[in-house]
Amino acid sequence: MSRIIDHPMAYRYDRPVAFYVLATVIPWSFWFLAAYLSQLDEQTAEVQVWTAVLGVCGLVAPIFVVILLVRRRADLRKDILQRLLPRRISWIYLGVTLLLLLASILAAQAVSLLFGYSPEQFQFRGGFTFSAGLLPVWFTLIGAAIFEELAWHSYGTDALIRSMSVFTASLVFTVFWALWHVPLGFIKGYYHNEVVEMGWLHTLNFPLSMVAFVILMNWLYFSTGRSILIAIIFHITANLANEVFMTHPDTKIIQTFLLLIVAGIVVAANRGLFFGRRPRSRQWIREYRQPA
Repeated sequence: MSRIIDHPMAYRYDRPVAFYVLATVIPWSFWFLAAYLSQLDEQTAEVQVWTAVLGVCGLVAPIFVVILLVRRRADLRKDILQRLLPRRISWIYLGVTLLLLLASILAAQAVSLLFGYSPEQFQFRGGFTFSAGLLPVWFTLIGAAIFEELAWHSYGTDALIRSMSVFTASLVFTVFWALWHVPLGFIKGYYHNEVVEMGWLHTLNFPLSMVAFVILMNWLYFSTGRSILIAIIFHITANLANEVFMTHPDTKIIQTFLLLIVAGIVVAANRGLFFGRRPRSRQWIREYRQPA
C-alpha cells in the first residue's frame, strides 16, 4: 500500500490542534467541577443532579467540537454522514468487531485459572461492577461508546493521519485518550474512580489496555472503509464484555496482555496500513482538502 489510506477524504480533516485542545479543555472543565461536587460531604439531590449533568456535558462536548469544525465544510459533513451509515462489510471484520473483546475476556479468565483464580468468573454477573451516580450504568457503557466514537472517528483519527502513520497516530491518540479520562478518576462512584482506588497496578493497566484497544479499533476502522459504525460497535462490545461475567479485576490485566499480543500480530500482518508512507506532495494534499 503506497499511501496509508486509499480514500482521499481522510486527508481533508485538517485542524487536529483545534480539535484535540478543545476536546480536552472543555470536558475537563465540566468533569473537574463534577469531581469537586461528587466529593462534597453533603450529597443533596441537587448536588447529585448537577454532578450527572456536568458528566454528560463533558461526554458530549467533543461532538460539538466536531460540529464547530465542520459547520462550513459540506464535504466533511457529507463524508461523516456516509461513514455513519451501514455498509456491506466483510463477515471477517464484522465477526472480529462483535466477538474479539468477548473472546479476550473469556481467554483471560481461562488463563487466570492457572494462577488460582476462581472458575466462578465464568458466571454471568447479573449486575454491574460500578455505579455512575444518577446516570444509569447502561448509559455509561453504551452511550459513552457512541458519543465518544462520534467524535474520535468522525474527525479526531483522520486529523492525525495527515501528518503521521496510522501506528503513530494510534499511540498519540492513546496518550490523548488516557489524559482525557483523568478527571473521571476523581468523580466519586464512577468506574474510573473505582479503578484508581484499586491501586497503581490497575490504574496503570487502564492506559496500557488502551494501546491494544486503539490499535485494534483503528485496524477495523480503516479496513472497513473508515466506518464510524464499526468503531462504535467495537467500543460497545468492549464495555459490555468486561461487565457481563464475574471477572476478577486482576484478570483484566491478563486480558490486556493477551490483547497486546493480538495487536502486535495485527500490526505485523498489516504493515502497509500501519506504517505506509504518507502523501508527500503538497499539491496532492491541497487538491484533496478542498471540497469536491
